[in-house]
Amino acid sequence: MNDSVDLTTYVGPLALKNPVLLASGTCGYGLEMTQWYDISILGGLVTKSLSLQPRHGNAPPRIAELPTGMLNTIGLENIGIKAFIETKLPELAHFDTCIIVSLFGEDIDEFCTMAQMLDAYPEVAGLELNISCPNVKEGGMTFGVSPELTEQLVHAVRSATQKPIIVKLTPNDTNIFEVGQAALRGGADILSLVNTFLGMSVDIHHEKPRLSSIVGGYSGPGIFPIALRMVYEMVQKTQAPVIGIGGISSAEDALQYLFVGAQAVQLGTINFVNPLSAPDIIRNIQSFLQHKGFKSVQEWIGRIGSGT
Repeated sequence: MNDSVDLTTYVGPLALKNPVLLASGTCGYGLEMTQWYDISILGGLVTKSLSLQPRHGNAPPRIAELPTGMLNTIGLENIGIKAFIETKLPELAHFDTCIIVSLFGEDIDEFCTMAQMLDAYPEVAGLELNISCPNVKEGGMTFGVSPELTEQLVHAVRSATQKPIIVKLTPNDTNIFEVGQAALRGGADILSLVNTFLGMSVDIHHEKPRLSSIVGGYSGPGIFPIALRMVYEMVQKTQAPVIGIGGISSAEDALQYLFVGAQAVQLGTINFVNPLSAPDIIRNIQSFLQHKGFKSVQEWIGRIGSGT
């Protein structure tokens, strides 16, 4: 890879070798992607959301493929924080990339307990608080749609850890910007948005919904322009460090998020379509910037406000 363009980006207290991360829930615990490429090439990855105790998730069918994306209702199936620390984290520590652990709790105490457990591990670069999952009955969007609860939660977790805190926001409420500002007041370092949109699909031939839970989280190219708009507006309203998520399928998509002010992006559904997408997107971002004559990605980030 040509190194003439510096892809280093700074997202709050996090320094990333490039602005491309893998989104939670789309790359397993991160190690699953090593069968396709060396994950050290990534700016970072976000593990699937971990809970205090193991979770079995929702009953199948849990995924439905649609023309412009996919629906999922996985229900945060995971091995639990203790097993992750014992079996996954030691292997992840061998890779030269930013490891961000996603956390999901049913109440504030669970979030804090897990944050404290991870605080002793320097290989964990940061925590992403999943307060916006539409596929679980406990916790989930209870926090994500309430500015007051969000501020309380983040404030409590801030007291429990020295790690950078990312708060992942839901688009399924009209007050996403108020929730984002509340997260920042509580002590969040970074905002990531958006999580999946609520959606559903019906199999008319078998006369039933395509998901066991009827409603699930919709992601993929179909949400791209809406998510891009939300990221742009969040940057404008808060001036906070933002990671853009939603519908990225190419370097061009990623560059749009960076152009409107996101300092990094997360790839999600595209990992299912093309597991090799991340290396391609990183390479193509660099090629684009080099062709345009930029020396660093920092010159491109937020360029929408430069008057050019």
